[in-house]
Amino acid sequence: MTYENKLKAYIQKHQLAVEHLSFDVSCHSVADAAAAVGAPPTYFVKNICLLGPNKEFAVAIVRGEDRVSFKKVAQLLGVKKMRMANAAEILEYTGYPCGGTPSFGFPALYLMDKGIFSLPFVYTGGGSETSLVKATPQILLAANKAQVADIIKV
Repeated sequence: MTYENKLKAYIQKHQLAVEHLSFDVSCHSVADAAAAVGAPPTYFVKNICLLGPNKEFAVAIVRGEDRVSFKKVAQLLGVKKMRMANAAEILEYTGYPCGGTPSFGFPALYLMDKGIFSLPFVYTGGGSETSLVKATPQILLAANKAQVADIIKV
């Protein structure tokens, strides 16, 4: 089963009201994804996978143009510091490759930046580097049961 099909099966099983989109071009970066969809970068979210000192695993979901504050995430989790997971760790913890990691569908502590909720819909990783999911922020929140917080670097 491909990564995309795995995510599609999860979406179907959980009856998520989202749209899965596949492309013939890379959607790895926000710029690539925006070009593929023909939408401004403001409508994209990044799923930043983070690890703590005791293997705490969190996914920080922020708008595509924002940067995650590792310090704010660490404070929320009550740990000294968090670091970005590498590609192998992302695949191990999520079951999806770096550049295609969705905002839901695997066990993690999800944190969504409150700024995402000002958007009517967003695009997020679709399971592979050539796919995306279009959803409302509210649907993503229901799917991942995230904690909503201020987690961006100012």
